[in-house]
Amino acid sequence: MGYRVAVVGATGNVGREMLNILEEVNFPVDKIHAIASRKSIGVEVSFGEKIIKCEDVEQFDFSTVDIVLMSVSGAFSKEWAPKIGALGPIVIDNSSAWRMDPDVPLIVPEVNPDDVDFAHKKNIIANPNCSTAQLVVALKPLHDRARIKRVVVATYQSVSGAGKEGMDELFDQTKNVFVLGATPPKTFPKQIAFNVIPFIGTFEDDGYTDEEHKMWRETHKMLDPEIKLTVTCVRVPVMVGHSEAVNIEFHEPLDEDEAREILRESPGLIVIDKRDDTGYMTPKEAQGEFPVFVSRIRNDPTVENGLSMWVVADNLRKGAALNAVQIAELLHQRGLIRQKALA
Repeated sequence: MGYRVAVVGATGNVGREMLNILEEVNFPVDKIHAIASRKSIGVEVSFGEKIIKCEDVEQFDFSTVDIVLMSVSGAFSKEWAPKIGALGPIVIDNSSAWRMDPDVPLIVPEVNPDDVDFAHKKNIIANPNCSTAQLVVALKPLHDRARIKRVVVATYQSVSGAGKEGMDELFDQTKNVFVLGATPPKTFPKQIAFNVIPFIGTFEDDGYTDEEHKMWRETHKMLDPEIKLTVTCVRVPVMVGHSEAVNIEFHEPLDEDEAREILRESPGLIVIDKRDDTGYMTPKEAQGEFPVFVSRIRNDPTVENGLSMWVVADNLRKGAALNAVQIAELLHQRGLIRQKALA
């Protein structure tokens, strides 16, 4: 018998990907509900070969479902996730609202699967930030082998991380830049077409942005609070797919050849690393794919035990929707989804 599943935020980029991936991986779904705001009532979304109509979140009875995948704003999640969890289903939330709550597990299944056992404290599980998710998948096996001391990261984050509005803005500006001139920015603070913006989120008092703070806080919670991590997050004119230049300093010796073999044997990762002009991954090639890809693995001679590498993933998939579905699969495998009796 399958589960009754609700996807909240079903009309957004990530919500649609959640529906797609649930069907792609054959997650045991008995009944699927697409939930959205009142303005989206009746909007049709696809689930495999089926077309389903969106239902109103205000009117939907969440006590009738077993598991809820949610991709909405942090403010909405802060209000709704506890109410839904109190009715019985486990909520897997993609917003930033619950990630640092000590009673809410923050999970990437390849990194800290055992934390799923704490899911019923609040019936909420948090999905990490998209850029953090792919980073920790690559760091985990290397940390297990040689203990990471310090990480320096520069991200190259696609506009889909800012939602449909970000994608539309890049498309419109690119289309118009040589004709009428680029349209004025609305979603981003500066022109994104043919440009890069070294700013995502909002500035904190220390000069870092909240997006940058998320990466080290979430890495500390999921992997190891002793790892020193500094990051610069950059928005780039790419539709889908986040890339990261990652420099790692270890406590113990680890050379590029051993690191390459470790990563090749690790879950959720594919190594594409040949030293020719096509022997690496780009975000375009990662689009639509499940794994995190690692390329350009090389020794860093400027520190005693250092490596540099290039990490790429589809941010709508592993960075969001896929990770949420993988958490649901983990709950299923461990028998942690409390199914209600059918009416």
